[in-house]
Amino acid sequence: MATPGRRPAITAEGLPSQLPDIDPDETSEWLESLDGVLDEKGKQRTRYLMLKLLERARERQVGLPALRSSDYINTIPPESEPWFPGDEHIERRIRAFIRWNAAIMVSKANRKGLEVGGHIATYQSAASLYEVGFNHFFRGKDHPGGGDHIFIQGHASPGIYARAYLEGRLSTDQMDSFRQEVSRGPHKGLSSYPHPRLMPEFWEFPTVSMGITSINSIYQARFNRYLHHRGIKDTSQQHVWAFLGDGEMGEVESLGAIGVAAREELDNLTFVINCNLQQLDGPVRGNGKIVQELESFFLGAGWHVIKVLWGRDWDPLLAADADGALVNRMNTTPDGQFQTYSVEDGAYIREHFFSDPRLKKMVAGMSDEQVAGLSRGGHDYRKVYAAFKAATEHVGQPTVILAQTVKGWTIDALEARNATHQMKKLTSSDLKAFRDRLYLPIDDDQLEDPYNPPYFHPGDDSDEIQYLQQRRRELGGYLPERRVRPKVLKLPGDEVYAPLMKSAGEKTKVATTQAFVRLLRDLVKDPEIGERIVPIAPDEFRTFGMDSMFPTAKIYNPHGQTYESVDRKLLLSYKEARNGQLLHEGISEVGAMGSTTAAGASYAMHGEPMIPVYIFYSMFGFQRTGDFIWAMADQMARGFLIGATAGRTTLTGEGLQHADGHSPLLASTNPAVVHYDPAFGFEVAQIVKDGLRRMYDYENPEHPGGENLIYYITVYNEPVSQPGAPENLDIEGLLKGLYHYAAPPAGDDNRARAQLLVSGVAMPAALKAQRLLADEWGVAADVWSVTSWNELRREAVEVEQYNLNHPDGERRWPYVTQKLHETPGPVIAVSDYMRAVQDQIAPWVHNTWCSLGTDGFGLADTRAAARRFFQVDAESIVVATLQSLAREGNFDPKAAAEAYERYRVGDPTAVAGVAQEGAGA
Repeated sequence: MATPGRRPAITAEGLPSQLPDIDPDETSEWLESLDGVLDEKGKQRTRYLMLKLLERARERQVGLPALRSSDYINTIPPESEPWFPGDEHIERRIRAFIRWNAAIMVSKANRKGLEVGGHIATYQSAASLYEVGFNHFFRGKDHPGGGDHIFIQGHASPGIYARAYLEGRLSTDQMDSFRQEVSRGPHKGLSSYPHPRLMPEFWEFPTVSMGITSINSIYQARFNRYLHHRGIKDTSQQHVWAFLGDGEMGEVESLGAIGVAAREELDNLTFVINCNLQQLDGPVRGNGKIVQELESFFLGAGWHVIKVLWGRDWDPLLAADADGALVNRMNTTPDGQFQTYSVEDGAYIREHFFSDPRLKKMVAGMSDEQVAGLSRGGHDYRKVYAAFKAATEHVGQPTVILAQTVKGWTIDALEARNATHQMKKLTSSDLKAFRDRLYLPIDDDQLEDPYNPPYFHPGDDSDEIQYLQQRRRELGGYLPERRVRPKVLKLPGDEVYAPLMKSAGEKTKVATTQAFVRLLRDLVKDPEIGERIVPIAPDEFRTFGMDSMFPTAKIYNPHGQTYESVDRKLLLSYKEARNGQLLHEGISEVGAMGSTTAAGASYAMHGEPMIPVYIFYSMFGFQRTGDFIWAMADQMARGFLIGATAGRTTLTGEGLQHADGHSPLLASTNPAVVHYDPAFGFEVAQIVKDGLRRMYDYENPEHPGGENLIYYITVYNEPVSQPGAPENLDIEGLLKGLYHYAAPPAGDDNRARAQLLVSGVAMPAALKAQRLLADEWGVAADVWSVTSWNELRREAVEVEQYNLNHPDGERRWPYVTQKLHETPGPVIAVSDYMRAVQDQIAPWVHNTWCSLGTDGFGLADTRAAARRFFQVDAESIVVATLQSLAREGNFDPKAAAEAYERYRVGDPTAVAGVAQEGAGA
């Protein structure tokens, strides 16, 4: 409670502060003056004076909080709007044609017997936003500056197809093939949404998984700057446009990286948020105001915000709003009510929105039809043009345009309805009303069959098509267009891989993560491809031993380094630079994926091949960002994902949230991902070499232009012996996923035989088990290195598919079957992952099968204790082998029980705190 003479001050949060009032009389005078203006001049004048006082205070360096939102009116006043350079009538007609064709395409795709879905309403609400861009701002690939990058809202794809139809890029047959990518024949169907992998010459960015567009567009704009600052390409004239929905902004990712864009001053980026106030099903903020909410978020993050809320027909009303009654009504009307006004007639709007006497007077001279026709700003091309122009001219900040529209605009049956997202087709009467609204010369009899209405094209010689084509020529060609013309790279020879092919010495133990980082350092030094490698990590370069790259490669920062690093006296001190090569994303795996995708797609986006190497910690890569990796595959981006602390038992002392025993299984679900789980440094070298060849050898006769793959390599932080490559290394088998690594120790040829199939960090345990089996049980076990369970399964599935499609041909056999078909004894398959990883290949192994894995949650302990707990250590392998031999009738059934007791396999405490022999500490 305030004491006499101490009036509480008001903080930015609206709560009284406890700062003392050193002059209560002066404070009272100010408050009385405020009350006087309010009583005599009204709220509008009072608000104006308060804003001027805030403005002057900031000019005089008085620290005050920024306003979080402005009035619910257009940011750019009519008197500040630029001259509109286009032909208004022609552009309106072009929009009408596109609106019609987009809706007809979706409606025809939902005829009886087909019914493949689609979305009509999203594009109808955003048509003006796109068309102003296409006719005046979006620069194509032939533009001298290199062309813009346009992220198109996924559900708006029908409108983009409809424009391409007018441009002559798509045929009537293709329009009729919407969402029929198989039944219509190869390369004829149109994908449901923007999918570059399905339409590789058309779409550039996959956008329909909502939330991804925001992140990827921000990091695309940032990567464009990265290329520019490193001197690889001049991207100064390339702009990134991202079209989003207001409902989509509810996805956490949508707002998750907007601070990055502001911090790095990405004025080459513009968000266009279509605020039609509706989600997929219902209002975005029925009781609130999503535009105001978004404005506060973006202003707080440091963006330039432009609101486009009202069409030009509101300008005279706002100009007459002397006391602010209209603005107040706009400010206080919730979105749910605005949605209702969109479907009601003028009488209803007059009664409920213009209910105040001052507001009634404003519209007294207007008919109900005119009142109902008062438009939203996102449908007014002059208002939209002014916003787009201001965005492209703004310097030092990214811009967000918040454009208010009506979902389903111009289709009476759909406008602003909650069910709009689910409405896929139009009746005959709906079509006629839609035609009339658009003033199209289509006869009634052509619309009697609602499942086969005609598309509309005015003819290539019409004024509209000539105008449309001319605008695109002047702006640099058609969009969207994916154009792949990369520079040819000369890949390094064997010398760069040679150090990893050699033994590290009997006493030296090296983790495969260390081996990979050594290779990466050498590749970065390569005179041909070195500068094109983009190392990416979310905050843990030092964890992976990459701090040795700081002094030379440096960490990218567009502002350079303006401080003295705390570790500046160290040899490997933290160094940032404007032309830095390493992308340090902070604690943001999603951000790292954004950079990986932008870099991996640079060969197509810019014609500049870049090689992203995203190194992540445990399951925080593939598990956390699986949807972004899927989108990366859709975009046909290439590069390396490195699980640098892989395995469920390898991160000693880490626990449940870190121990990764399943990422290879997640990787198997992505058709573009090639996963390897190498055990040795020499395997890492061969895998990386082959990955570069497959993805970046553009002159490869087998795959001209390279393959659209993502290499995922799981490596480990556990130091193990690195023996070097065997003299007769089976490189083909290594790359296919399986090769014979170690024969059993010499002994009696009549010994029982077994086959140990192991990957990654399970190799030392398998080699120890091989010795135990030979020395203590008289069993000869072969050790096979399985570099990729996933690739073995993938190849086997392809072979089975071939056999299915060639029932009369000679049967083919999968590679794994061929390699193991004559091997005697059971197969024991072991990895540091859950058994389902190994079990992928079980159907094609004819031997008795047994797999050992790390199913369940991870835990914190020593590696030896964790491996005994999950029963994947050497002793557990021995017991499993003896059991499997007994199942085949080739060994004493009592031996397994004896081994189980001797090694105390069921007791994890038996090895607590003790490193497993051969595995390193």
